[in-house]
Amino acid sequence: MQHNPGFLKLVHAARGRVKECTIEQAKARLDRGESLHFLDVREDLEFSKDHAKGARHLGKGIIERDVESLIPNKHEAIVLYCGGGYRSVLAADALQQMGYTNVVSMDGGIKAWRDAGYPMER
Repeated sequence: MQHNPGFLKLVHAARGRVKECTIEQAKARLDRGESLHFLDVREDLEFSKDHAKGARHLGKGIIERDVESLIPNKHEAIVLYCGGGYRSVLAADALQQMGYTNVVSMDGGIKAWRDAGYPMER
């Protein structure tokens, strides 16, 4: 997908403030049974089509509004992903601004997860 320059500038700036992990690092944490929130921030229709096994949905359009109800402890580990790793960076940046201290964006998003053959659900 071709992204617009203004969007890319926004993502680039957020990347300087956000921690990212690879899909391999995220899967390893899940496989070890680490206590973390694995959140898909894509749109409702994207999530309903398929998503990473074990992920919960909290779309980027509502994450700031609803995250405190889902995750009241702002020190719990959160791994966010989207389609390719752009929207999740922006969502992670917003959560950090809200006081969340242990937020990571999964670089490559569901596309990289799917391409690696990692488990998916519908």
